[in-house]
Amino acid sequence: MKYLVAILCLIHSSFLLAQEYTFGVVPQYEPQKLNTIWQPLLKQVSKQTGVTIKLITVESIPVFEKAFANGEYDFAYMNPWHSVVAYEKQGYLPLIKDAGRKLQGILLVNKDSDIDNLSQLEGAEIAFPAPNALGASLLMRADLALLYGLTIKPVYVQTHPSVYLNVALHSTMAGGGVMGTFKQQPESLQNKLKILYKTHEISRHPIVAHPRVDAAIQLKVQQAILDIGQSPEHKHLLAGIPIIKSSIATLAEYQQLTQWGLRSFYVEN
Repeated sequence: MKYLVAILCLIHSSFLLAQEYTFGVVPQYEPQKLNTIWQPLLKQVSKQTGVTIKLITVESIPVFEKAFANGEYDFAYMNPWHSVVAYEKQGYLPLIKDAGRKLQGILLVNKDSDIDNLSQLEGAEIAFPAPNALGASLLMRADLALLYGLTIKPVYVQTHPSVYLNVALHSTMAGGGVMGTFKQQPESLQNKLKILYKTHEISRHPIVAHPRVDAAIQLKVQQAILDIGQSPEHKHLLAGIPIIKSSIATLAEYQQLTQWGLRSFYVEN
């Protein structure tokens, strides 16, 4: 009997490893750049776990939101508010976060402008990647409205680099981003912009898993990414995301977002 149980367990384990698991990524960048960043990492995770993982990229955040709301991804990398919604809709649970930094939205204006106070943005057109990009848009729009009483005209331009370019070209008076993507822009572009405002901080984007993924597979993937983060040979694979210090993520640290008044600013797709 014990022998039979052992065989059945081995068969079950082999079946799980033979499956292909999808991995969705929030499109902070265009698909080509996302592939460049994520494919090497997921290839190494697959090598260390024996789990086949397929990267899924989409061109817009709304498309990504519909996909995780429908449970289309086995694993995904998403912003903290997305993880709250994904848990409510499908039961996705956080596995990994970057413990090296916090997520914070920044509001940028053109360095040549005379804008030095938020009140000057009343009624202004402000560029954002998408309605639900957390630091760059959701937190920022909530802060401007709830903390400062501003009425603005959001302009959604799909990606963070597009936001920065719009502000640099004076196409909009301001734009929302995050420090991580801003610092990745060419120095010539950064030099044209100045930070006017920063939001409060939250734990950074988690990697989450759908509850249909067997717990043993979730743990394998989680441990592999933790190990990669500790490996002098492989930790550079996390740098492009960027994840500076991979750490275990918990549901509780993201649930605090439900108390920040963000629901009325979240656009359901």
